[in-house]
Parts: sequence; structure tokens; C-alpha cells
Amino acid sequence: MSEPPGAAVSLAQAPPDEVIAPKPLTAQRVLPLRRPGRWIVTAVVLVLVAQFIHGLVSNPFYQWDRFGYWFLRPTILDGLLVTLDVTALSAVLGLLGGTLLALARLSRSPVLRAVSWTYVWALRSIPLIVVLILLYNFSALYKTLSVGVPFGPAFFSFDESRLATDMVVAVVGLSLNEAAYAAEVVRGGILSVDQGQHEAAAALGLPKGYQFTRIVFPQALRSITPNYVNQLIGLIKGTSLVFYVSLLDLFGSAQTMGSTYPGDIVPLLLVVTVWYLILTSLLSVVQFYVERYYARGATRTLPPTPLQKLRTGLRDLRDRARREAAL
Repeated sequence: MSEPPGAAVSLAQAPPDEVIAPKPLTAQRVLPLRRPGRWIVTAVVLVLVAQFIHGLVSNPFYQWDRFGYWFLRPTILDGLLVTLDVTALSAVLGLLGGTLLALARLSRSPVLRAVSWTYVWALRSIPLIVVLILLYNFSALYKTLSVGVPFGPAFFSFDESRLATDMVVAVVGLSLNEAAYAAEVVRGGILSVDQGQHEAAAALGLPKGYQFTRIVFPQALRSITPNYVNQLIGLIKGTSLVFYVSLLDLFGSAQTMGSTYPGDIVPLLLVVTVWYLILTSLLSVVQFYVERYYARGATRTLPPTPLQKLRTGLRDLRDRARREAAL
């Protein structure tokens, strides 16, 4: 049956010069998805932060002029040095003691495991302030200390009160407490090492000490470092308790000056707060670079440093500005 005149001609029957050419593709701008809730929350947070900063700066109760007066006073700086000394000594001794306790906990000797578990259980259960006060009054419990045969003659003895200075009491108390927590950190780091590493080291016939120091422990440091640095931050703040054993650290010096100048208690507390913020911030920076160092070989790419992040952000902003200008 023939088609009526004037009927539309299909594309297949149309002459080649009458085929409709497709429209050329054009670049179109992709609009991001609008998120008004995020912008509202951001605006509210910025308003609250601005109000907090304004109140912190404009409130005369804080006495920022007295804060500037006390911040670098020799009394405060002497207390800061005591805090740094106590923290450094306690951190080193606590880590060494914690490592020994962790190895004892992982040993095959039931006596060593029991003693290590009991020590960790007891020291983590007793508040640090109680440990410091007991050590401070240790001379009242034991006038002299001696070393010799149990239930037998003593080889030599010494007066405990002469050795137990305020610094020694503070360092020993903090180290004993820190060792209990460091033991669990080190033990967890050692257990995080793949069992195949232990088996491979044993298959090579390496001595046990060499296996631990050169193979197991370096790999365990990836897990130990962030956890123990977190412990160090707590240790820095814990040094404020040595004031109760008559050692004038940073907090003790500020407390003493606050008793002498009652009107400057708030500025002195702000001085202590700022110094603790500085110390913990510096420790956090050290933690980042130590973690980055031990991440070599464990990750494909190392995490960028803050300077690298800043450069990348500036480069992205510059590229985005160029693209928007080109459109």
C-alpha cells in the first residue's frame, strides 16, 4: 500500500544531505549541591566563638595586664623548669619500668607474670596523690632501709630521710605510677606485631634479645608512640600534684604567689593554663613527627606535614580562582 502524498519521510529514507547533524557538545558548569544546614551551623559556631573571645578579652576579671606581668616572672620560670625536670625523669624511668613490666607480663614464668599483673593492678587502682603522700611520709613508716639476706643480717643500711628529698619523692612517685600505665601500652604494642614476624625471627636462629631489640620492638613502636605520648600529656598535667609534697613546680609556684597576692589568683591560674597548653602543644608536634617517622614502610605515602598541607591548600585555592576566572 503506497503512502499518501505529504507523509513524513523516515530518517532511513531521507537523502544523505538532509540528515540532521547532532548538536556539538558544550562545556557546562557543574553546580555543587547546596547544604544550607551546614552553613547555618557554621555561622552559629562562629558567633559563639566570637562571643567567647570577646568576653575573654574584654572582661576585666581576667586582668590581662597582671597576666603579662606574671607570665615570665623568675618564680614562674623556676617552677616551669622543675615541671620539665620532673616530667623528663619520670617519663624515662616510667617507660623503662613499663617495658620491664610488659616483658615480665609476656614471659613464661608464672611468678613474673603474677608480680607484673599485681603491680599494674595496684598502681592503677591507687590515686596518684595517695602514692605521693605515702612516699612523702615513708620515713615515718621505715626509719632506715637495709639490703641483706631476708630474715638475716643486713649488708648495709642507710637513712631514708636523707635520700628522700622533695624532688626524689616526686620523681619516684610519678615514675611508679607511670610505669603501671606504660606497661600496658608497651604490652599492647608488642602484641600488635604480627606473629609471623616472631616466627620468622625465631626461624633465623637469632637470639631472643636481638629479636626483640631489632625486629619486634621497632615495629611495636608504631603502636606504642601515639599511646605513650598521650600518657606523657597526662604526666605533664599530673606533675601539678607534686605541690602537695612541698615541691614548687609550675602550679606550686603559682599557688604560692596566689597566697601572697590574693588579688592575682585568676591571672596566675591563666598563666599556668597557658604554659600547660604550650607544653602539651609542643609534645603533640613531636608526636606527629615521631609517628610520621615510624610510618615509613607501613604506608604507601607518608602523611603530609602542616606546612605541606598549607601549600596544598593555597595551590588549590589558586587553581580554583583561575578556573572561575576562565569561566
